[in-house]
Amino acid sequence: MSDRQLIARLDDRLDRLVNIDIGERGVEPLFAAARDLQGGSLVGAAADALMAVPMSGTVVITTGSVSRAWITPELGENDGPSGAAAIARALVLERNAACIVLCEETLIPAIRAVMVAASLFPVGLDQARIAQKDRSLATVVMMPYPTSDEDGRAAAPAMLDALAPDLLFSTERVGRNDRGVYHSMRGIDYGMGRARIDFLFDKAMARGIPVVAVGDGGNEIGMGKVAEHVRAHVPYGDNCQCGCGGGIGATTGCDVLVTAACSNWGCTAIAAAMAARGGNPRLVHTPDAEARLLDAMVAAGLINSTHGIVDDAVDGFPRASHLSVATLCQTIVSRAL
Repeated sequence: MSDRQLIARLDDRLDRLVNIDIGERGVEPLFAAARDLQGGSLVGAAADALMAVPMSGTVVITTGSVSRAWITPELGENDGPSGAAAIARALVLERNAACIVLCEETLIPAIRAVMVAASLFPVGLDQARIAQKDRSLATVVMMPYPTSDEDGRAAAPAMLDALAPDLLFSTERVGRNDRGVYHSMRGIDYGMGRARIDFLFDKAMARGIPVVAVGDGGNEIGMGKVAEHVRAHVPYGDNCQCGCGGGIGATTGCDVLVTAACSNWGCTAIAAAMAARGGNPRLVHTPDAEARLLDAMVAAGLINSTHGIVDDAVDGFPRASHLSVATLCQTIVSRAL
């Protein structure tokens, strides 16, 4: 078996593992549709795109979902941040990338803490460029993005011009539907206090900048790629509860869409696939690393939005399931390491 054949087999196993629809959210039809469109493994295509980032390039990453902003805009969800941290870490270690993480200003403290738990030190962009040159520090840059439609739309071209990113990556980032409304999985209007980062991704797609997106429910950036399947198979996919007349499906598309039963699992699988390609076990998001990030998210006050409490059951799945997925991803790619 050639190395290429081995990698392809491992990619397929990672795909199947993270798309077991444990939560009965309708992800398996989305997975099948995205696989058909991609013509192969989703995790593998994402890993290829990330490994193709030029050495010392720039990647914009977004995650963070404001949850229950009518109570406080400082409350964020625990699905997304740890996965984004795993991807940022892999990009820094493998591509010496400058990773710029965008989210709401209100969520920066919590997501910053998760990045630190992933061994990345938050700095300004100029400092990150210095660290790239001498490779003396693994860094990440945190930036806020506007929360109004008008400001979000206006900020997109200016930010792309200023940062000149080589790739954009989104995980568990809610996007607007075809009526301009941002929804929760329960079909409720979740737009209050939410950064309009999907406008940035729309502009990047229009400019031909590669976009990789991870999602688990149909309402995230990237899911526009399988919009008809979201409408057909996801609860509230064709008719929400907020009265806007649309479903929860996000309109923003992507070049590579990775579906998963939990978005964090999709990122864990992508990091494993990157490790297999680079022959670098340091890129794997290990169960020990996952445990640290779960603890960091609890300490930062990020919420298990399924149950409405701050604990380490991401998307309602217990801690052991997240450690098990990380263990299985590591085991699957071990033959390539």
